[in-house]
Amino acid sequence: MDVIQKELLSRKSEIQSAVDLLFKTNMKITDWDVPEANDKEAAKIILDMIEERVGQIRADIESGKYDNY
Repeated sequence: MDVIQKELLSRKSEIQSAVDLLFKTNMKITDWDVPEANDKEAAKIILDMIEERVGQIRADIESGKYDNY
């Protein structure tokens, strides 16, 4: 395992917690703004939005955008 992998693995829990916080915060906001909202539907839409952005970041990585970040 190289240095980068070790560094990121040491922060894995922190990174995952940040994603959880993003998701849960948006679920709460949706519930506040639209109390009658279908939570399962809202969760799927929020997750789709997160996945869309992750896909865009993945494409940016492949195109070299972060090569000299």
